[in-house]
Amino acid sequence: MKDKPVLEKKNLDKGLKRSVGKPACCVSKGGGSSNTASLPDQLARDKGFEKRAQLYAAKAYSRQADKNYINLKKVFFIAISNGMLFPEEVEYISTHNIRDIKTNGHYLKDFQFVFIELPKFSKSRVEELESTIERWCFFFKHAEETTDEDLKKIAEESPIIKLAYDELDKFHWSEKDLLAYEERVMDLQKEEAILEYRLDLAEEKGVRKGKIEVVKAMLANNVDVNTIVKFTGLSMSEIKELQN
Repeated sequence: MKDKPVLEKKNLDKGLKRSVGKPACCVSKGGGSSNTASLPDQLARDKGFEKRAQLYAAKAYSRQADKNYINLKKVFFIAISNGMLFPEEVEYISTHNIRDIKTNGHYLKDFQFVFIELPKFSKSRVEELESTIERWCFFFKHAEETTDEDLKKIAEESPIIKLAYDELDKFHWSEKDLLAYEERVMDLQKEEAILEYRLDLAEEKGVRKGKIEVVKAMLANNVDVNTIVKFTGLSMSEIKELQN
């Protein structure tokens, strides 16, 4: 499984966004350096998943073995489950880490596990959603039956989730629809590239025009041709042409 670069995990929303269509991810966080994310393909509902979650996190941590110990990055494991993992009293989003049994002190800080149990997420109406995290959970649990009206409300509050619904919708497109969509994207990219080229060309012409004006002024003040070449970057022949 390949690691994906992740710049930063500031909050759970970003972790959820990166996990669209996947049940779990490991995110290694730290500073401004590159971090890693691993997305296992298994559903997080089978027996023994808790143990496998710890194994995934350990593997993500051990992949940093080539670094100095002091530079090892913290690992966040995020699992989105279609089944129940923990007892009822545990909320639908639960966070777990390593603590001292007696003092409850948090001294080993490099592993954190976040589990999202969708069966415990009880909100079934868009009007009930109060945060981006709740909207993501609603997406994971109710995406297939979301109405256009509900989607519009969600998009107003969290535009990024509208993109997730759009991506999901593509799975229902015909081959013809997909080809038309891809061709349109390519056309737009081509138009954008042409526009950028024209802007660059215009900028180059503007710079050259400015240099020519400078050369004319320097020639009018009898500045040595070699000096003009040095300061403008124009060739000797170009300057002599302007001189004549």
